[in-house]
Amino acid sequence: MSAHGPLCVGIDPHASLLDAWGLPDTAAGVRTFALTVLEAVGGQVAAVKPQSAFFERHGSAGVAVLEEVVAAGRDTETLVVVDAKRGDIGSTMGGYADAYLRDGSPLAGDALTVSPYLGSGSLAPAVEAALATGRGLFVLALTSNPEGREVQHARDAEGVAVADRVARAAGASNAAELATTGGDLGSIGLVVGATIGDAATRLGVDLSAVRGPLLAPGVGAQGAGAAELAAVFGDARRAVLASSSRGVLGAGPDVGALRDAARRAADEAGAALR
Repeated sequence: MSAHGPLCVGIDPHASLLDAWGLPDTAAGVRTFALTVLEAVGGQVAAVKPQSAFFERHGSAGVAVLEEVVAAGRDTETLVVVDAKRGDIGSTMGGYADAYLRDGSPLAGDALTVSPYLGSGSLAPAVEAALATGRGLFVLALTSNPEGREVQHARDAEGVAVADRVARAAGASNAAELATTGGDLGSIGLVVGATIGDAATRLGVDLSAVRGPLLAPGVGAQGAGAAELAAVFGDARRAVLASSSRGVLGAGPDVGALRDAARRAADEAGAALR
């Protein structure tokens, strides 16, 4: 995925981590936290993933920090995945696409997480914007939270799992894009939890056929290692961007310790995904 290995470090400044780092639960504390993470891992890993909710909870000041983080990540030449999980219909989805995918928008990173559960077709404005600007999407498909199963694992009248419909839609978009541009991976990826076990196989989801990047949260502190990554992704493992948050962030606030933790996580993910 990158010369720095297939690791994405989450930037999740939730209250307990701020406290553990000795920082106030304020926009200023969030800023110090996020920029310290970037100082440690920027240019050292494939991507960073700021979780929008932890910035938004501090209002306009927090959103301003998110804008600063997106810009700072760009300056380190590290891909920035804005983890906002947006999903809506029509002009409202178009508004989200404009905010997070338009050239010149201060919230526009290199990719955005989106939710397809108003129907995969509802994401069309975001897909169009991503393709037009050279950005990417990560579509929620098989998440690791137990509550997700009641929707994602459900089967329609034809016996096809909802997650498989989501994967097929992403694959169709990537096939059309790659027929024109060539290359190995298209712009529309999936979020597939690294701790889901055999769910993809059980549900008939062919992750290799998606031909897009696969963002895999849950690596490290949440329990997924080499065996879990191999079991979940199989032949699609070379398309995986392994995401670790707590496993790296828990090493802070020392910049050197954070950098070392990220390097170990990147090496472990790289070995698992070869």
